[in-house]
Amino acid sequence: MVERQQQGEKIKPSGFLKPVSLRKMPGRVQAHQNSLPRLPVPPLQQTLDHYLQILQPIVSEEEWSNTKQLVDEFRSPGGVGERLQKSLERRARKTDNWLSEWWLKTAYLQYRQPVVIHSSPGLVLPKQDFVDSQGQLRFAAKLVEGVLDFKAMIDNETLPVEYLGGKPLCMNQYYQILSSCRIPGPKQDSVINHSKTAKPPIHITVVHNFQFFELDVYHSDGTPFTADQIFTQLEKIWNSSLQTNKEPIGILTTNHRNTWAKAYSNLIKDKTNKASVRSIQKSIFTVCLDAPMPRVSEDIYKSRVAGQMLHGGGSKQNSGNRWFDKTLQFIVAEDGSCGLVYEHAAAEGPPIVALLDHIVEFSKKPELVRSPMIPLPMPKKLRFNITPEIKSDIEKAKQNLNIMVQDLDLTVLVFHHFGKSFPKAEKMSPDGFIQMALQLAYYRIYGHTCSTYESASLRMFHLGRTDTIRSNSVDSFNFVKAMDDTNITEQVKVELLRKAVMSHRSYTDKAIRGEAIDRHLLGLKLQAIEDLVSIPEIFMDTSYAIAMHFNLSTSQVPAKTDCVMCFGPVVPDGYGVCYNPMAEHINFVVSAYNSCAETNAARLAHYLEKALLDLRTLLQEHPRAKL
Repeated sequence: MVERQQQGEKIKPSGFLKPVSLRKMPGRVQAHQNSLPRLPVPPLQQTLDHYLQILQPIVSEEEWSNTKQLVDEFRSPGGVGERLQKSLERRARKTDNWLSEWWLKTAYLQYRQPVVIHSSPGLVLPKQDFVDSQGQLRFAAKLVEGVLDFKAMIDNETLPVEYLGGKPLCMNQYYQILSSCRIPGPKQDSVINHSKTAKPPIHITVVHNFQFFELDVYHSDGTPFTADQIFTQLEKIWNSSLQTNKEPIGILTTNHRNTWAKAYSNLIKDKTNKASVRSIQKSIFTVCLDAPMPRVSEDIYKSRVAGQMLHGGGSKQNSGNRWFDKTLQFIVAEDGSCGLVYEHAAAEGPPIVALLDHIVEFSKKPELVRSPMIPLPMPKKLRFNITPEIKSDIEKAKQNLNIMVQDLDLTVLVFHHFGKSFPKAEKMSPDGFIQMALQLAYYRIYGHTCSTYESASLRMFHLGRTDTIRSNSVDSFNFVKAMDDTNITEQVKVELLRKAVMSHRSYTDKAIRGEAIDRHLLGLKLQAIEDLVSIPEIFMDTSYAIAMHFNLSTSQVPAKTDCVMCFGPVVPDGYGVCYNPMAEHINFVVSAYNSCAETNAARLAHYLEKALLDLRTLLQEHPRAKL
């Protein structure tokens, strides 16, 4: 997924990465985590060779030869590169994961842009068939029950270990997504996790009409509430928050992190406010009961729902019905649109999707018995004392958010002509095939290719997060240049396409083995900063800036459920592209900024659709010779 170059009770980043939770856990989880290999530091010469290769399609020859000199200087025997590499290898020997703490800080906790749009991904679920508050609350209750069912597997350590290519994966992220919350700080945020405290939380947060409630979901004997009981409690919340004239305190969490940190320390000076904020931070997760969004035509409905999940539609819609620092927020609107938004510091998309797939499967199970209707206490309303200063902070946050919402250009494309079964039948990696279609679409619009980011999982390693698959390669460049060239035969184009897809597959395999270049280069740069040596020339070079300017930021987030994730672009003149390839169709969400005249989400989606169809035609008209 897209990553961002991001006391007493606060857990500092290192504490978050080696959670108390896993140390105390008896048995299976700890044994599994300990058995995982540690993230390797790739060989220096290999990374530098790869770096020069990936630059070829995106910088001029002059820039490339200048960079080649800098790289040769950096890699010279006994030079600065070797010294930094040795320091990095020392760090790897001394830590559980040489990258994870650095990554958490640089990608997330020190990243100062708002988490909304810039960092937190949204996820759109298929539209549900209810159209009123009764249906909304029934669905929300079942969803809560499903999350608690999943939580039981986490708590009693029966969550099945996941595998990738036969190798077991790190399961740490599953232990970070519940009962956790981000906390703003003036220069760096922190993440707090309450799941393994002496008294783990037994409540969730429910938001309706901008009003927050603490809802207990476990009985005193530790058994979870049933869907019927949760429904009864949600009805009480609904009926006691009918008015919409409340100050949307949650809007504060949409601000620039430094601005929010200042407003936060002011907000929690008041005891009542502090207690309410603590209740939200400690809760297992949040459920946002949204108002229906303004009616729109069928063709843009899905794109608008994606916006609701990502940012809430602005201060006049549902953005005040969120606490964006909360790790996990499920969104259920009265009109049947639903999904979630999650704070990215704790986890990538796959664990979130695994939880979601579980909930969807769980909600299909019929209720075996009606649960006895025992009297349940009234859910607790969280009060906030709004001073003139806080009111002014809320107004400013509304204005900033509305500008961001207006600027975001989102298009959902359900590509229904074929799904991943087509490239599979052609013996091609579906992901590589989709990425080549995206390269072709971009090239056809702009006449050149660009730095492309695709996230790759490092979960084969202890505490692994992600590295970057560089989908734009020399081979992909050769293919996209040839595709519309009438002087090149179709047979050659097919071979170039196959070579480009294989090259993508091969880089993906390298990345998941910990041998990609991006995190290694970042590590060398951060090591230089830590060792207080001057930043090496290769990191101050134009080529490095171009390589790190991802005009295409992409992520495949596969799910069993027919859903799709979405996120904002990572640069002002770029695109965010997230996709879920199903067997017979592919869900895409493309994002761009309206403030950039050169980018347009609907146009890229249109060119992407055409590129996918053209690739199919090319392959079908020139089938491989049967062996």
